[in-house]
Amino acid sequence: MSQKAAKKTERDERVARITEGMRSVLLYVLGLSGVINILALTGAFYMMQIYDRALLSGSIPTLAMISLLAFGLFVFQGALDVLRSQILQRVGARFDHRVAPDVHMMTIEMPRYGFSIGESVERGRMVDTLRGFFGGPGLVAILDLPWMPIFIAFVFILHPYLGALTIAGAGVLALLTILTEFLTRRSNADISRAAAARSSVAEANARNADVIRAMGFSGKAVKLFRDANEEHLRLEAGSGDITRTFGAISKVLRMMLQSAVLGLGAYLTIMGEMTAGAIIAASVASARALAPIDAAIGNWKNIIMSKNAYSKIKETIAAMPSDPKPMSLPDPKNEFSADNVTVVAPSTGQVILADVSIRLEAGQALGLIGPSGGGKTSLMRALAGVWPVLRGHVRLDRADLSQWSEESIARCFGYLPQDYTLFDTSIARNIARLDDPDPEKVIAAAKTAGVHDLIVGMPDGYETQLGANGVSLSGGQRQRIALARALYGDPFVVLMDEPNSNLDQQGEAAVSEAIRAVRERGGIVIVVAHRPSALENVDLIGIVQDGSLVRLGSKSDIMKPKSVGPTAPEQDVSQPGKVQEAVS
Repeated sequence: MSQKAAKKTERDERVARITEGMRSVLLYVLGLSGVINILALTGAFYMMQIYDRALLSGSIPTLAMISLLAFGLFVFQGALDVLRSQILQRVGARFDHRVAPDVHMMTIEMPRYGFSIGESVERGRMVDTLRGFFGGPGLVAILDLPWMPIFIAFVFILHPYLGALTIAGAGVLALLTILTEFLTRRSNADISRAAAARSSVAEANARNADVIRAMGFSGKAVKLFRDANEEHLRLEAGSGDITRTFGAISKVLRMMLQSAVLGLGAYLTIMGEMTAGAIIAASVASARALAPIDAAIGNWKNIIMSKNAYSKIKETIAAMPSDPKPMSLPDPKNEFSADNVTVVAPSTGQVILADVSIRLEAGQALGLIGPSGGGKTSLMRALAGVWPVLRGHVRLDRADLSQWSEESIARCFGYLPQDYTLFDTSIARNIARLDDPDPEKVIAAAKTAGVHDLIVGMPDGYETQLGANGVSLSGGQRQRIALARALYGDPFVVLMDEPNSNLDQQGEAAVSEAIRAVRERGGIVIVVAHRPSALENVDLIGIVQDGSLVRLGSKSDIMKPKSVGPTAPEQDVSQPGKVQEAVS
């Protein structure tokens, strides 16, 4: 089997696992629905017996016996209906339990490939939509639809004319259902896109709340959300108008049909072809026959949304990267390299970095400098495995990153990005990467990051709850805790993207000391720096400019100050002019 065919088979298996075991349950529920629908004829039979037997005979015992029997059947029907709803509720919960973690994994992966966070989170909400559908009236209507012939056959038995009239009404309502689907198919897809766009705006506004408030453009931010929300409401209103209009028409037609059945039944009774009880029974049965179609039209929006959600979930699960479970390799100890790595922007496909090669041995530290926008952060994302590389390889001890399991990566890598975020949990769990904290490792990482004294000075120490994104801490404190997280467990490779951007002099000294500590234990450090203080303990310098690594060498060769003396100003290695001076 070719690799392409093997991947397709794996995708098909993943999609099949979504509904594994649910087919038999739904078939059972469908059979249960058949029993419920048969019991729903109780009302029609009761009316026939009341009018044609009890009233004609004038027998109270007969009336009591018929009523008692009908009461028992109604109770039994109600019990089965409750059982069905509880089964469907649990099927929805089981589906959520099985699918939600995988979908959430993809919401984590999607931003790596250029999707907005709002669109990523919207995939998770689709699981909620589908779980709600399992316990809602839309699915019940669908399960009742196959049993419509029971009621139509019953009406036919009472009189063929009444059966024909009921079939005609069912045909009209079925056409309304098809028309509803045709008119709302496109709009419902647009609603999903508009909902994702609205979520993206809301998420961006929430992330930039401080900036919005401080710079006084909350009105414009709200307008941006209002525009996205109004577009979503406009599309929803259009789809809802169609659904509600056809729902009202179907309801009126059903009432008209019920009256028509009564009228035709009365005529047939006058002509001596039916009994009075059969008129009522036919009216009840015909209304019950068309109720599932009426309910389906009334819940059509939810049905279509659930159908689209299921398609998106299948698409999401199928797109999940394969998990090949590579053979365990010994933890790397020797080198970390990038071989001819080319990186493109996930959202646009534009080449950001081209043919970058780096090779570092244990105990070395590389500082990346260069102008803003030159590609340093993109290179760090590629080295960390955050962004997939278009060409080339990132290797640990000459083995491509794809050959290392996630557990190995967790032990081998520490990463401090520019846009770091802390989790809404304790400081200890943040440093331990949400694992059960190992006190020795947590404290060692905190001390290396120079944040131990700060933490123990808090009332709850390492058990201090940070809240959403650690809002109770300063930017520098959050950055140093994020640095401790990167250093947790003594990873072999530590990647730091501007680790001193929010730090004071003491914090910068802690970063420099952390780099020295990693080197001394035989680790490798790559640090992006716009200030020379972060480069104190590196031995190699790389200049990244215009998407290329234009120079790589020892710090002594590359960082040659233009002038030497006590009054010489400190170089800003991020500026293009200064970089050129450093190169020259």
